[in-house]
Amino acid sequence: MASVVPVKEKKLMDVKLGELPSWILMRDFTPKGIAGAFQRGYSRYYNKYVNVKKGGIAGISMVLTAYVVFSYCLSYKELKHERLRKYH
Repeated sequence: MASVVPVKEKKLMDVKLGELPSWILMRDFTPKGIAGAFQRGYSRYYNKYVNVKKGGIAGISMVLTAYVVFSYCLSYKELKHERLRKYH
């Protein structure tokens, strides 16, 4: 028989679409809760891609790709303005 897990303790991938609003409302949005979420995400990333016996370039390349995309998003307004400028 399958055990029933409360919505609050489910992972995001296990939440059904109808349960999503109640799952989001049960999250901890205090500064301490947000910092804990970042810390858990960093430790998962570090243990999966950096702290391995046979590491590759995947961990570093994902960080660099995220940095490039983030900096592009920040400077998109200026880049769009330059692209539309006529030089004649």
